[in-house]
Amino acid sequence: MTGPAEDRAKVRFFALSAARFAGVGLVMLGMAIWLGDLLRPGGWPLIGIPLFLAGVAETLLLPKFLARRWRTADTE
Repeated sequence: MTGPAEDRAKVRFFALSAARFAGVGLVMLGMAIWLGDLLRPGGWPLIGIPLFLAGVAETLLLPKFLARRWRTADTE
């Protein structure tokens, strides 16, 4: 695999990795806000829990969505 196909694969791999890392970062930020003293003493569950859940969804669902979208775009 050389040329444009290899370049496209590298870009897609980087995009999938970036989506996973961003999701994990959002999970960690959500937990720090939810359970830690990051924004206010004793934590702030009202802000932290939605960020945590959004990070989990991003980590688990976004790479699968992107891979499916790219697979169908390549066959068209």
